[in-house]
Amino acid sequence: MRISLTRRGFVGMTSMAVASNAFPAAASPRSLETPFKLNRLVLGPSNTQGAFDEKSVDCPFVYRHNGLWYMTFVAFDGTGYQTGLASSQDLIHWKNLGAILKRDPSNPVLKFNVAMNWILRENDLHSEGNIQRVSAPGITRQFVGAYHAYPSEGYESGAAVIGLAFSDDGLHWTAGPTILRPEEGADWERGGLYKPCLLRDGGRFYLFYNAKDHTTGGWHEQTGVAVSTDLKTWQRHSGNPILKNGPEGSADAHFASDPCVLKNGGEWAYFYFGLDNKGVARELVATGPDLFHATQTRVPLIDVGEPGSVDGIYAHKPSVVSHAGDLYHFYCAVGGDRKHSVRGISVARSRAWTERELSGL
Repeated sequence: MRISLTRRGFVGMTSMAVASNAFPAAASPRSLETPFKLNRLVLGPSNTQGAFDEKSVDCPFVYRHNGLWYMTFVAFDGTGYQTGLASSQDLIHWKNLGAILKRDPSNPVLKFNVAMNWILRENDLHSEGNIQRVSAPGITRQFVGAYHAYPSEGYESGAAVIGLAFSDDGLHWTAGPTILRPEEGADWERGGLYKPCLLRDGGRFYLFYNAKDHTTGGWHEQTGVAVSTDLKTWQRHSGNPILKNGPEGSADAHFASDPCVLKNGGEWAYFYFGLDNKGVARELVATGPDLFHATQTRVPLIDVGEPGSVDGIYAHKPSVVSHAGDLYHFYCAVGGDRKHSVRGISVARSRAWTERELSGL
């Protein structure tokens, strides 16, 4: 099966959503499960002509800062990606605060796109994800984010690069230099780089990212990691990719993408999404003893919903935080019918939603 030239092209595929029981049963760690979907968008496109978020919102990153919850998201207006910010007091009701990183026509890297996907935060899966200040050569107690940017106009057009962004207050951001380029990597990543996930552990910085092997139809995406001591010089891990495509018929046969890597007790949890050979994207998880080795269960952690539901087409692109003992797993939900799909952000939780929570929506 040939894959469309863009990820969004998968919406046009004629495959039917496959229920989770299409995959053989296997153990997924109970401590990572969030089986209770809200089944509604918590943030959707504005549908306002000319707005930065007119067409869709995507790629949530949820964090805690100064007593509030915040979510960065990637918005598409028909020209390219820009980065938005929303706030919440309860992780259910979100206020769109507008764009915080905009395209820059004078910048050859950011001329059409700038999609910030991660801010350095607490590593602990069971934390609220408070973002962390960094001091490094040339950086004095700043917040550090990571973005990716495509070189051309349109939806993910061209081979994207990864760079860093900086903030004094965690709310207002300035895009900084490019740190990873696809042409400098191995064959599996030469087609372009996708979502970065930035961690600090043991005095070193780890940048996880997914990438595609080429830009023509039928590409595959996998996930690797690069390491730095100063945020400037990065060394790709020799064992990349660490999240690999599975065999034909598996849930990640085509994509093993959009890493969200967090510490879960004595091991690491690698949340990611898989794309199967029928064009269905769903949330998966791998676990490992360190930041270079992960075992993929390839069993859906969050599956697509019923046809026509809020996530009946895709349930993918994870961001996970904890609050009051509950895990909240935010993800990009694509639903409706495939000719007129709606792309927004939803959430699933480790504890069932109460009637009061649902009635307040």
